[in-house]
Amino acid sequence: MRKTLSALALSASVATPALADGPDNLVTVVTSDQPQVQLMSMVLSTQAIAQGHKVRILLCGAAGDMALVDARETATAGQPPRDMSPQGLLKAAIEKGATVEVCAIYLPGRGADPSALIDGVGVASPPDMAGALLADDTVVWSF
Repeated sequence: MRKTLSALALSASVATPALADGPDNLVTVVTSDQPQVQLMSMVLSTQAIAQGHKVRILLCGAAGDMALVDARETATAGQPPRDMSPQGLLKAAIEKGATVEVCAIYLPGRGADPSALIDGVGVASPPDMAGALLADDTVVWSF
């Protein structure tokens, strides 16, 4: 059974039981341009890693900016209550084993190449990402 949870469902605290009792794989899809939403997506993803789940993060649209070497201040500025930034927690997720990719059309849309990305971030292959999103053993969170 597929379990897909939106940010609204996550705020209702249904995500923890779904992942805790279900599949070991998580794909977090982030498209929001809101720094607080981006940060919370990384907070929850790193918590999933800490709980032993394999995490793959897909950044599309404005959220892809979190992965840029020259990221906007909204991605790098610390936020309350712990002065963490979306990019800082993204880097922490990478260090803890998360696979992080930007959408295949993100860099061409910016006129950039993979050298624009921070270490540890790749470019998603549409067939591979579609397979990961459709896999029966995967939960998908969308922000």
